Amino acid sequence: MGKVTGFLEIDRQEQRYEPASDRIRHFGEFTIPLTENEVKNQAARCMDCGIPYCHNENTGCPVNNQIPDWNDLVWNGDWQEAARNLHSTNNFPEFTGRICPAPCEEGCTLNLEDIPVAIKTVEQSIADRAIGSGWIKPQVPDTRTGKKVAIVGAGPAGLAAAQQLARVGHEVHVYEREPKPGGLLRYGIPDFKMEKHHIDFRQRQMETEGVIFHFGENIGVTRPLSELQDAHDAVLLCIGSEHPRHPGCEGTDLEGVHYAMPFLIQQNRRNGGEDISDQEQLLASGKHVVVIGGGDTASDCIGTSFRQGAVSVTQLDIRPQPPAKEDKLATWPNWAVKMRTSSSQAEGAVREFSAGTLEIIGDERGHVTGVKCARVSQSRKPIEGTDFILKADLVLMAIGFAHPIFEGVVEQSGAKLDKRGNVFADTFSYKTSVDGLYAAGDARRGQSLVVWAIREGRQAARAIDLDLMGQTALPR
Repeated sequence: MGKVTGFLEIDRQEQRYEPASDRIRHFGEFTIPLTENEVKNQAARCMDCGIPYCHNENTGCPVNNQIPDWNDLVWNGDWQEAARNLHSTNNFPEFTGRICPAPCEEGCTLNLEDIPVAIKTVEQSIADRAIGSGWIKPQVPDTRTGKKVAIVGAGPAGLAAAQQLARVGHEVHVYEREPKPGGLLRYGIPDFKMEKHHIDFRQRQMETEGVIFHFGENIGVTRPLSELQDAHDAVLLCIGSEHPRHPGCEGTDLEGVHYAMPFLIQQNRRNGGEDISDQEQLLASGKHVVVIGGGDTASDCIGTSFRQGAVSVTQLDIRPQPPAKEDKLATWPNWAVKMRTSSSQAEGAVREFSAGTLEIIGDERGHVTGVKCARVSQSRKPIEGTDFILKADLVLMAIGFAHPIFEGVVEQSGAKLDKRGNVFADTFSYKTSVDGLYAAGDARRGQSLVVWAIREGRQAARAIDLDLMGQTALPR
């Protein structure tokens, strides 16, 4: 695939970033795209490796993008066919090309030499060029099936399922709690990682394809789930996993201590021009910020805090500092544990590893003043004599999500839950224990990547179409 000797002749090249001193002054995307010729050269590096682990969901891409194929098409200048190929497996490659951590690159054969093909960069370039060139047209079905499907939640899983089902002729209604679609794509992921006009473009496309959106509908609150079940032939739950994990220490009720999502959501609403005047303003301006957690959400809190004008940001990660480089022969082609620095962390965050949170400290007014920490052992137990206190005016708790919110739609469904509290359904039928009720995405799988949500939405759509029609042409 690509140029036969490309991987020998051409060095790996990724998109560059605006300098940190410039990008923290705005909330827009800050990547500097490669030129067309540079992207073609990166695609040319894709080698004929025999077993391309990059597009296997276990070692690479969860949606099974046909990466060697569209790399070859880009190298040969057929961008339009590359876009068609890419969209055959991924409804929203402009999303994943921006925010996916690229497990495909971990599985790339060239990653054995730390120089994988810049797959994510090529994917984004194909998607952006396709949209900019007007190649992405609504796919309106020729005939209607007469079947109605309700989807609860307009996150990536719900959107992917809705688009697939509408394209085969079903009447699809998407019920979304928020005033706009996207779920965490819109309200959780900061604009500097993905601007929201990308979601708006897909909303317009899907509406033309026949998807009907109902905003401000918190199913289980604004209307009972049974109403949807009575009015539709199938109901798909794509409600995400929103119940946050608690850090398990005292002081979380102090003023100035917040979970990550309210902080991120409010800034995204602010950027989107939504009215937040009735909310407590959660801002890092002029403050010493401590972020508890070592994942992507914590990183988003760091970047948002710097853009709001934080004086300092310290990140607490209970995990030990990983090695700078993994043992390739022991880990490849799987995702490796190694030192990774996000663009937000590179903007000036102090990272504390093996740091357990003992207590959040406040003053007599009930406002946070610091975080008491200790180094922890491999079993994550505090090591005696290693206590230290970090000054904090704002503490953001970002240690992940346990399961979907039970109150409302989940309780009303009566569906069986798995041992982690997720809605139980298998990965072939996506059926819950309730007849006619399906579940996909984080609500079924637990918190995961956007690309996994897209995969599950597509597969759930196929399962629903098969159940309703007895046959299906939709891909798994």
